[in-house]
Amino acid sequence: MITKKRLLFLVLLISHYSNAQDNYGKNSDSLSSKSYDYLSQAAVRYGNDTVKSNRYAKAWLEKAKKQNDYEQVTLAYKTIMYLVDKKYHLNYADSIISVSMNTKDNLIIGNAYLTKATVYYGKKEHNKALDNFIIADTYISKTNDEYSIYKLKYGIAQTKSYLGFYDEAISLFRECIDYFKEENDRAYLNSLHSLGLCYNRIGNYAWCTVTNQTGIDEGKRLNNLEMQPYFIHSEGVNLCGLKKYNEAISKLTLVLPTIQSKKDFANASVAYFYIGKSFWALNQKDKAIIYFKKVEEIFKKEKYIRPDLREGYEKLIAYYKQKGNTKSQLYYIDQLLKVDSILGQNYKYLLKKVVKEYDTKELLKSKQEIENAMTFRTIMAFGIICILISIIAFLIYKHFKNKRLFNEIMKRDTKSPSVPKISSKAVTQDISQDIEDAIIKKLEKLESENKFLEKDMNLARMATLLSTNTKYVTRVIAKHRGKGTIEYITDLKINYIIEKLKTESRYRNYTNKALSDEAGFGSTQNFTRAFKERNGISPTYFIYKLKKSINTGN
Repeated sequence: MITKKRLLFLVLLISHYSNAQDNYGKNSDSLSSKSYDYLSQAAVRYGNDTVKSNRYAKAWLEKAKKQNDYEQVTLAYKTIMYLVDKKYHLNYADSIISVSMNTKDNLIIGNAYLTKATVYYGKKEHNKALDNFIIADTYISKTNDEYSIYKLKYGIAQTKSYLGFYDEAISLFRECIDYFKEENDRAYLNSLHSLGLCYNRIGNYAWCTVTNQTGIDEGKRLNNLEMQPYFIHSEGVNLCGLKKYNEAISKLTLVLPTIQSKKDFANASVAYFYIGKSFWALNQKDKAIIYFKKVEEIFKKEKYIRPDLREGYEKLIAYYKQKGNTKSQLYYIDQLLKVDSILGQNYKYLLKKVVKEYDTKELLKSKQEIENAMTFRTIMAFGIICILISIIAFLIYKHFKNKRLFNEIMKRDTKSPSVPKISSKAVTQDISQDIEDAIIKKLEKLESENKFLEKDMNLARMATLLSTNTKYVTRVIAKHRGKGTIEYITDLKINYIIEKLKTESRYRNYTNKALSDEAGFGSTQNFTRAFKERNGISPTYFIYKLKKSINTGN
């Protein structure tokens, strides 16, 4: 089944052919008469002008196709490949291989695979790059073309270097240096730069410094300064290894803008990491964190990482652990797990040699502990919120309940000392009507004269005041007041105090003890308990609401 990418590529290829006449118009015939050398040189010469370069490259491709010159088709495709967006490079590389097979030429086929390997290398897919370099070697090794042989050696050396096989890479780079020194200035400088990087990675800092300086000097001698920022970059990394942290920061900071301008995210990430590592070693951790985060930004955007950069994540985790920031700590643990997953695929050999403060098992354990702690805190926070909501709800409920009870007290008729007469099923047949009427009359007099305010008023004292016995008092009060004697006396006392509080301002300034004494209670506790039991609110709250109500004119 044709994938969307393949389909898009076919459309692009068709557009090359269909647009050829439109783009060239009357110039098409004149270009087709030009030689391959002329067209290829023109395509390269106008490399900075994509429109012109495309015009010559497409004319070159058209001519090669018409003449079935497969070698020239592969060369034209390769030129066009570097003029289009990088996302189409792999499609062109596949087409170059497909066309090259028609030539039956080992050198052409080998170079086609070499092109594909280089594309993978540029995409940082080093394992796939190495696979294609090896395929290319099976073809190129059968030829006598030294330039292609050493170009292949350089590609393999680069890939082995990135995969951590430094000793093998060093051997190949030395061969490339010897060959390219006389053949290709840029390839020579590139080989020197890569050799220096390998020396650094195996801890041979002295030879790395020598190689970097050689590269700078040779670039000046050859009047080719393109690689100079990269030699300085390499030396900045090397100085960090030598613990010359301030010098490392200075050199890496110097060349970072140049590297960024080339959109070289890989070397920018390396610079960020070693600047951060240097600041960390100088105990300037807040500055270091800024640069470690830049490494993370590139990883998120480009998925680029390599084993030595992994340490930055360990530092981020340690930093936020010390700060008590569990959210950030958990985030960087998750990111480090992703980093390890990618490193495990691409750098299996090298990853074994990396000293890791956090291995995967430890990371997962730390992550689980943090998540458990965060879950516990969440539950605790939820519990506290629920308790607070419950308390607030209870206070609101209590507020409205107390307000309602206060209003009920204010509406209650407490002016008369008598309580409403309530019918009772109790019988008083054993009391003559005359005696009952006499007791009632004396009871009403007791109420009107407030004799119930006597301290420790009880049933026996009530019987004495009513000139009768306790049995008759109990039955008469039950029948005509609907209450037990003590309840009746208590209600009279409480209603008396409420009426005084309503009508006489001085009582509102009394203490509970003073009010208790005024009402004839045996103790302050008995008074406040009786008040609350009968009204639902305390005397203190009632006085507070009463004062507030009076002050607001209600």
